[in-house]
Amino acid sequence: MKYNYVLFDADETLFSFNAFAGLQKMLAAYGMDFTKADYEHYQNTNKPLWIAYQNNEITANHLQVTRFSELANKLNVPAQQLNDDFLSAMAEICMPLPGAIELLNALKPHAKLGIITNGFSQLQGRRLAHTGLQDMFDWLVISEKVGIAKPAKEIFEHTFNLMGNPPKEQILMVGDTASSDILGGQNAGIDTCWLQHPGVILPEGIKPTYQVTELKQLQTILGL
Repeated sequence: MKYNYVLFDADETLFSFNAFAGLQKMLAAYGMDFTKADYEHYQNTNKPLWIAYQNNEITANHLQVTRFSELANKLNVPAQQLNDDFLSAMAEICMPLPGAIELLNALKPHAKLGIITNGFSQLQGRRLAHTGLQDMFDWLVISEKVGIAKPAKEIFEHTFNLMGNPPKEQILMVGDTASSDILGGQNAGIDTCWLQHPGVILPEGIKPTYQVTELKQLQTILGL
């Protein structure tokens, strides 16, 4: 196989990330019926925070607390507690995306595997344990721990150092968010594969090496 190292994003690349279902589950414990309209209102705050975090303008903690500040006031519960409960709920409902386990099993004999995620430490380890995939990866790099998020090339360089700095032509980055995963891979000088979800358009100026709509297509591309 062309690549000896394959790095993956986590959310919506390997694992489903149904934030609405997670919020519903978490807030039901507080007696709140969380609706689609409530979710859209939450996203008005959450989405800009994620963009700022991706641009390394705010910290992970600022994002986690600020996104729940309004609900915290409404429920009279600390925002940090709501965030912790949300991440616990997300770990419990997490499922691998279709084709993810098959792809990982096909890759494992031929390449070392890793994850680079802009997600949070509290969720990542629990999710890997919940899905039984914790032994599949040689490296788990979390932006919250590194202190810098994709697409900054520094988080990729940090990962390369952990990997022993192999030749970049041996490394492939796979992800669903072009503005962080694919642009980040471009910035770091490695090949990329963009997992395109329905209705998502590739931003101008970002050019993945490969483009797929299902993970099993990457398995075919790599000849596995």
